[in-house]
Amino acid sequence: MVNKPSALLFDMDGVLVDSLDSWWQALNQAMKTYTNQELTRDAFIKKYWGHDLRDNLKKAGLPPEIAPFCNTIYGDHVDAVYIYPETKPALRALHHYKKGIITNTPRECAQQILKKFDIIDYFDVIVTSDEVPQGKPNPEIVLKACTHLRVDPSSVFIIGDTESDIQAGKSAGCVVIGVNIKADYTIKNLSELPILLQTIEKKI
Repeated sequence: MVNKPSALLFDMDGVLVDSLDSWWQALNQAMKTYTNQELTRDAFIKKYWGHDLRDNLKKAGLPPEIAPFCNTIYGDHVDAVYIYPETKPALRALHHYKKGIITNTPRECAQQILKKFDIIDYFDVIVTSDEVPQGKPNPEIVLKACTHLRVDPSSVFIIGDTESDIQAGKSAGCVVIGVNIKADYTIKNLSELPILLQTIEKKI
């Protein structure tokens, strides 16, 4: 039986903001600089989207020492990030829940985005891939956020849009809500989340 969530943990990219093109352009810039190669958008989505930056650099044949490129390469592409129109209304509607972000985006990049759209204060904790040994799909990022919030993972709902999110959430024992991806529950965008949670809680 599903219980009332003790906390909501959100992936950032693809859930709160549309940052796909910014990451594609940033990785392409790095690849052109270091390997003289480029990726198509489709190839980026299939192979890199939703994964840990460190793993992506390795897969792309890029030196690991460029991982802290958030103030240089990625910073050139932050203007390509857009907040979804439903993000702030949904976060306001969910004000009574503990909330956290669990993202494979490194902290400096994540903070740039969250501050740009003035949504950082909606969250009680932010855990990023550079703060754990392995990012999603490893569940450690989820478990660390649960420890910060002092909640049992089995009572936590995760909202994500990639297989990495689904795997991390299920491995941690959480309930997973997929945004346009199959999970315990599936929604099209965050505007549906408050209604879904109300419906779940009424059944308890």
